[in-house]
Amino acid sequence: MRLRFLLATAVGAVLGAAGGCGANPDTPPTADSLVATSPLDVGPRAAEFPMAPALAARGERLFKGKGCLACHAYGKRQTGPDLKGVTRRRTAAWMEAQILHPERMIREDPIARSLFREYSLQMANQGLTAEEARAIVEYFKKLDREAP
Repeated sequence: MRLRFLLATAVGAVLGAAGGCGANPDTPPTADSLVATSPLDVGPRAAEFPMAPALAARGERLFKGKGCLACHAYGKRQTGPDLKGVTRRRTAAWMEAQILHPERMIREDPIARSLFREYSLQMANQGLTAEEARAIVEYFKKLDREAP
């Protein structure tokens, strides 16, 4: 119930600020984006917003320190999805919800369920704060901006 409230609040905020779907036509669709949509993934992609360098540096430390590299890589598929281009495919709201509440997202979010079906693995809940999740998203934005 609480996630539904958060989903509705986030969607309202994103729609109010965006005024459109914000899909990037230069980013090729992925299997999960063709199959499923999510109320949290409406509006501008995370990459469309400025990146906060200090927060991105903190996000890099968190990402590496929490062991996220065991499942995720940038530029190749591992146990979990390849993160290259994730900020061009997803909204910050969706990524933050996935980082903070992966168990709820699998139950309630169509994209998270699609990823679970594809990878047969639920993302671990690392017990992060909202600010820490935001820092990790900023780190992903940094990686995507530096990528060729």
